[in-house]
Amino acid sequence: MSFIHDDFLLSTKTARRLYHQYAEAEPILDYHCHLPPQDVAANRRFENLFEIWLEGDHYKWRAMRASGVDERYCTGDMPPYEKFLAWARTVPHTLRNPLYHWTHLELKRYFGVDELLDEASAPRIWERANALLADDALRAHGILSKFRVKAVCTTDDPTSDLAYHQAIAASSLETRVFPTFRPDPALNVHVPEVLNPWVQRLEAASNTHIATLADFLDALRRRHDYFHQMGGRLSDHGLNHAYGDHCADEEAARIFGRARAGHAATPEEHTRFASYMMLVFGRLDAEKGWTKQLHLGAWRNANTRRYRELGPDCGFDSIGDWPQADALRAYLDRLDQENALPKIVLYNLNPADNYVLATMIGNFQDGAIAGKIQFGSGWWFLDQKEAMQWQMNALSNCGLISRFLGMITDSRSFMSYPRHEYFRRVLCDLFGTDIEAGEIPSEELAGPMIRDICYGNARRFLGLEAG
Repeated sequence: MSFIHDDFLLSTKTARRLYHQYAEAEPILDYHCHLPPQDVAANRRFENLFEIWLEGDHYKWRAMRASGVDERYCTGDMPPYEKFLAWARTVPHTLRNPLYHWTHLELKRYFGVDELLDEASAPRIWERANALLADDALRAHGILSKFRVKAVCTTDDPTSDLAYHQAIAASSLETRVFPTFRPDPALNVHVPEVLNPWVQRLEAASNTHIATLADFLDALRRRHDYFHQMGGRLSDHGLNHAYGDHCADEEAARIFGRARAGHAATPEEHTRFASYMMLVFGRLDAEKGWTKQLHLGAWRNANTRRYRELGPDCGFDSIGDWPQADALRAYLDRLDQENALPKIVLYNLNPADNYVLATMIGNFQDGAIAGKIQFGSGWWFLDQKEAMQWQMNALSNCGLISRFLGMITDSRSFMSYPRHEYFRRVLCDLFGTDIEAGEIPSEELAGPMIRDICYGNARRFLGLEAG
């Protein structure tokens, strides 16, 4: 039997039936990812296995560094095949890391490869994969079709002209591709050297002169309106922690004005300005019926030397340990008091906060929208079997897993769609174990719920034109 077989990760007969009858055939709604829209617009053809699989993959880079692989083979200038061989030599050392499962799921689902990847098998796998990549079925559009991806939501800066999204919309691609509004740079009053060039780009994108905070807010609203016109129905924020220390208009205007003049906000001023802006963004989303996503708890660019050498998103990030409950409650509560609380998905990176978020969402359900405030799937370091179980158990114990929106890829790679299969197998194993233990009455009760978690809940909740 091959390592990746039909019943992989399904430890009981009931789990196997649940997966094959209710989960396996469901399409994918990839409502949070970092796929480059330019690659979709161009229907990119990947020249080799390195381009589609290793290019930009900081998960693999972290494992390679930990296994003693020189940086030249990660982010450096070594030839693609040499980088692939370095990864192949690393793979046997990743046992019990989710990378081992993901690696072989991906090789199986994209290229039909049943061999275990190591230094000996690497040349054969490289040749087979590269030959298949020459076929249109594994160009960007073919991949989205192969994995039955109904809709994709990319992650986009408010200053983007969304020209690639326009090109995609005009193409024959059946998968719908929508932009997601990610205004994180708007909070950067503590680093004027970063904020001010971005404000200049915002001026150009919005055709607005920005001299005051009011101008700034008007420009952001214009871009939010434009994203809506382009089909966008979600926003996203990557935050160390929630912001709940709100200030008045006058104080926010003063902090913004000083930043525009090149004076960095103090940590306290940054917190208060960020809290103010997050209310602004919450109101914008609520007005249009959007869904807001908050990704909380990442310690980004922890290695200063490597950040200076290589830049962001190179695998030098980890879980942070900031208090979340007080500020998150204050933020949600303020929007709720204003009747301006949008649909929200909260993603948590520190497992110590799972029960904080799982209980917090129950404080702000309004009885009008099922699952209005969501505890999102495990992400980044928590999108693996054990942490998925932690998240689903916390949600089940404190809320309604029946309303859960299920999995996201949260990936820049077109090779990541088997993550949905991995999640669905973990989900079905969880339910199957409970059924066989007598803790859930029947497969007939659980099966439709599993089907909804895999796709139906997200389709109904997000309001995307996904078909």
